[in-house]
Amino acid sequence: MSSVLYSLGRWAVRARRLVVAGWVVALLLVGGAAGLLQQGLDNAVTIPGTESQNALDRLATTFPQVSGASAQVIVVAPEGGSIKDEPMRAAITDGVEALEDVSQVEVVTSPYDEQMPASISDDEQATLLTIQLDGDQGSITDATKDALHEEADALAEALPDGAEAQLGGQLFSSELPKMTLTEGIGLLVALVVLVLTLGSLVGAGLPLLNALLGVVISMALLFAATALGPINSTTPLLAVMLGLAVGIDYALFIVSRHREQLGKGLGVDESIARATGTAGSAVVFAGLTVMIALVGLGVAGIPFLTTMGVAAAVTVGITVLVSLTLLPALLGFAGERLRPKPSRRARRAAAKADAAAVAAGDEPEVTRRRADVMTAPEQKPNRFFAGWVRLVTKVPALTVVLVIVAMGALSFPATDLRLALPDAGVMAKEDPARVTYDLVSEHFGDGFNGPLIVTGSIVTSTDPVALMDDLGAEIEGLPGVADVPLSTPNQTADTGIIQVIPEGGPTSAATEDLVREIRAQHDHFLDEYGVDLSVTGFTAVGIDVSDKLGDALLPFALVVVGLSLILLTMVFRSIAVPLKATIGYLFSVGAAFGVVSLVFEHGVFAEALNVTRSGPVISFMPIVLMGILFGLAMDYEVFLVSRMREDYVHGGSAKHAIITGFQSSAKVVTAAAIIMIAVFVAFVPHGDMNIKPIALGLAVGVAVDAFIVRMIFVPAVLALLGEKAWYMPKWLDRVLPSFDVEGEGLARELSLTDWPEPGATDAVATGGLEISSRSGLIVGPVSVRVPDGGTLLVRGDATAPVSAFLLAVSGRLRVTGGVAKTAGLVLPERASSVRHNVAVIDSAAEGGHPAEAVRRALRDKPRVLVVDATETVGDLTARAELAQAVAGAQRAGVAVLLGSTGSAATDLAPSGTPVLDVSAGARADSSNTERDQSRDQPTNMTEQEVRA
Repeated sequence: MSSVLYSLGRWAVRARRLVVAGWVVALLLVGGAAGLLQQGLDNAVTIPGTESQNALDRLATTFPQVSGASAQVIVVAPEGGSIKDEPMRAAITDGVEALEDVSQVEVVTSPYDEQMPASISDDEQATLLTIQLDGDQGSITDATKDALHEEADALAEALPDGAEAQLGGQLFSSELPKMTLTEGIGLLVALVVLVLTLGSLVGAGLPLLNALLGVVISMALLFAATALGPINSTTPLLAVMLGLAVGIDYALFIVSRHREQLGKGLGVDESIARATGTAGSAVVFAGLTVMIALVGLGVAGIPFLTTMGVAAAVTVGITVLVSLTLLPALLGFAGERLRPKPSRRARRAAAKADAAAVAAGDEPEVTRRRADVMTAPEQKPNRFFAGWVRLVTKVPALTVVLVIVAMGALSFPATDLRLALPDAGVMAKEDPARVTYDLVSEHFGDGFNGPLIVTGSIVTSTDPVALMDDLGAEIEGLPGVADVPLSTPNQTADTGIIQVIPEGGPTSAATEDLVREIRAQHDHFLDEYGVDLSVTGFTAVGIDVSDKLGDALLPFALVVVGLSLILLTMVFRSIAVPLKATIGYLFSVGAAFGVVSLVFEHGVFAEALNVTRSGPVISFMPIVLMGILFGLAMDYEVFLVSRMREDYVHGGSAKHAIITGFQSSAKVVTAAAIIMIAVFVAFVPHGDMNIKPIALGLAVGVAVDAFIVRMIFVPAVLALLGEKAWYMPKWLDRVLPSFDVEGEGLARELSLTDWPEPGATDAVATGGLEISSRSGLIVGPVSVRVPDGGTLLVRGDATAPVSAFLLAVSGRLRVTGGVAKTAGLVLPERASSVRHNVAVIDSAAEGGHPAEAVRRALRDKPRVLVVDATETVGDLTARAELAQAVAGAQRAGVAVLLGSTGSAATDLAPSGTPVLDVSAGARADSSNTERDQSRDQPTNMTEQEVRA
C-alpha cells in the first residue's frame, strides 16, 4: 500500500498541472450532470415489510382516500365565538370548496358534513379540516403545496376579525434542511487551528481547499443520483458535515508530515511522495473504516438509511481520492514555501558557514542554500504534551479508574434516550406548521397531531357498517384512546378503517404503548370478528421505523466492534491494543449518547443550543453516530498508537515508547480533533432538527475520544500493561494479513534503494533470505544474485525447500527473514508487483511437458521465468523441448531459475550455470554466520552466495 501511494504521490507532483486540470474537468462534468439530472430531494420515510407500510400499500388499492399524504387546516373562532356562527360557516364552507379544487387533493372534511364531519373541539371554538391528498408525501408537488398555502391564507382573510386559520399536518411536518452562515464558523475555526498548527497560511489553505472540492464533487454526484431514485433530504447535510471534517483532517495529516520532512532537509518532491506513502496509508485505512461502517448502515434494512450511508461513504471515498492526488499536486505548486524556517541557532550556524566559505574562497550564496537545507529546525519535545503524558502514566491504574468512572457517569443518561421520527412539534415556533401543531394540541389535544389508522379486510362481513361500529367501540375503550371519530367501510365494503386519536402526542411513550396494545389484540379481533387488523398511519410508521432501527442497533454494534478488533489487530499486531481501543470506542459512543439525552430528552442547555422541543431524537441518530464515530475513533487510534508502536519496535522500552510516540503525534491529533469538533458544533445552533442531535453527538464523541480516551485512557492502559501490551501469539500473527498504515514497508524500500549495490540491475538478489513455517526453518539463510538474462539452477534433497525458495523470490510465498529483491522490487512489500513480473511454471502440474507452458508464459514478456520440479520431466524429448524453451527465454533477456529435487538440472541450462543448493545440509553449514547478519542491510554475503 505505502509503496503504491509513494509512486502515486511522486506522479501527482510531476504531473501536477494534469492532475489539477483533471479535477477541474471532473468538477465541471459532475456539476453539469447534477444540473441536468437532479430531481430534488425527498422527505418521505418508508420501510418495506413493516406492518404499517404493508397496510398503507393495501389501502392505496382498496381505500385510496386515506392512504396518501394528508394535511390539516385548523380554524379557530374569535374569543367567545363558535364555528357554527354564520360568518364562520360561510367562510369555512367556501374555503373547503376552494381546497378541494387544488390539484392532487382527494377530499377535504367539513364540520358541516353529516357523513364524514371534520373534528370540532368540545367548546366548538375550533374545527380541524383534514385534507387527504392523492399520493404519498414524496409525490406531492411544490405547486400543490403552494396552492394549499394560498387557499389557507384566503380562508384566514375571509374569516371574521379575531379568527384564524393555519395550515399544517403531516405534509408539512418536515422541511428541507438548509445551510446557514453559522456552519461557516466551523470552517473559520478550522482555518485558525490549521494556521497555528502548520504555521503557514498557504499550508492552512490547502486542507480547506481539499475538503471543499471533495464535498462539492460529492454533492454534485448526489444530486445527479436523484435521477435514479429518491434521496432523503437529510442525506446531503450529513454528507457535507462529514466530508468537511474528514477532508480537512486527512489533508492535515499529509501536510503536517510533509512539513516535518521538509524540516529535516528532505527535497520537496521526495517529501511529498513520502508523505503520501506514509501518512497517506493511514488516510486510506481511516477512510476505508469510515466507509465500511457507513455502508454497514444497510444492516438495518431500511432503504433511506442505506442510501444515506452509501452517499456519505462516497463522500469520504472522494475525499480520500482528492487527498491522495490533488493535494500532492497542490503541495508541488507550493514548493519551498511550506518548508519551516530555520531557528535562530540554525541561522547563526549558516552565517558561520558563510563566513568560513568566504575565508576559504568559496561562494557564500551556495553555502547558504546548502546550510538552509542541512540546518533544519530542531525538533524539540512539546513541553505541554510531555507533561501531559507523564502525568497520565504516573499512576496508570488510578488514571484508568478515573476515566471509567467519568465515562460511566457521562453515559448513564443514555438509558433515558428515546427515538422517534420528528414531527412538526420540533420545528421553529414561528413556523406555520409548528403554529398549527400547537393550536391543535391546545384545542383538541396532542393526539390529534398524530392519529392512528386501524384497517383490515371485511369482505366476508354481511353487515360491514355494524361491524365497523363494533370494532370502533371496542377500540375506543382501550386505555390511551382519546377518541374514535371515524369507523367506516369503503365504498365497496371490502375494507374498513378506524381512525384512532391517542391521548398522547405522535412521539410520546403513551402512543407507542397504545400501538403495541392494539397490535397485541390482533388475535382477539380475528377470533371475535373475523377481521385481520393492522395499525398504520404516519405515527405508526414512525414507531415502526424506530423499532426496526432499535432492533438493528445490536447487530450493527457487533459488526462494528468485531471489525475494529480485526482491523486493529492487523495494524498493531497485538491483542491488548485492539481490545483497549474497542473499549475506548464504546466509551466515546456512550458519552455521546449520554450528552444527547441530557440536551434533547432532559433539556440541559436546550435553550442555548436552540433546541425547539425536548423529547425523542431522530430514530437513526444512534446507528449513524456509531458508524461515523467508529471510523473517526480508528483515525485517532492509528495516528497516536502507531507512533508508539514504531518507537517500541525500533528498540525503545514500552514506557519510553509511550512518551516519545505521544509527543510525536499528540499535536496533530489535537489539531485534527479541534477541527472536527468545530465543524460538527457549527451544525448545532441553527441546524435542522434531524441533523442537530447527530452533529452534537459527533462533536461530543470526537472530543471524548480524542482527549479522554486516546490521550488519557490509552497511554495509561499501555503503561499499565507494559511489554504485554504488544504481545501477539505467533499463530495469529501468521494467520492475519498485515496492514502497513505508517509506511514501514516504504521506509524499508527506501533504505534498500542502493542494495545490493548502487546501480544494481539484478533480476533476483537475496541476502540472508529465510523462509519459515510453523514447524521451523524451511530455507535459509541464502544469499544469491542473478543478473538480468542470467540463469540459476536451484536444487535440494527435498521438494519443500526448493519450491519454497522459488515461490518466495517470485512473490508467491512470504519471506520471513533477510532481504530479497526481484525485478528491483523489495519483498515481501512489493510481492504483488513481483508476481506480475515473474512467470512460474510447475513441471509436475504440466504433466512432465512444461515447454509449451514456458512458451506461453514468455508471450507476456516476464522479467524472470521460474520452472519448478524439472525432475518430473522424464521424457528425453520433453527435456530437449524445455531446454530449447529456456534458451529462447535467455535470448529474450529473461532471467531463468530452474528448480529440481535431487540432481541439478544441468542439461537444461548452458554449461557453467551456477548451482544453488538449498538442502538442509548446505543450510546448516552457513547458518551460524548468516543468522548474525542484519535483516534489512546485510553486508558480507559469503555463505551460499552465488554470482549467477
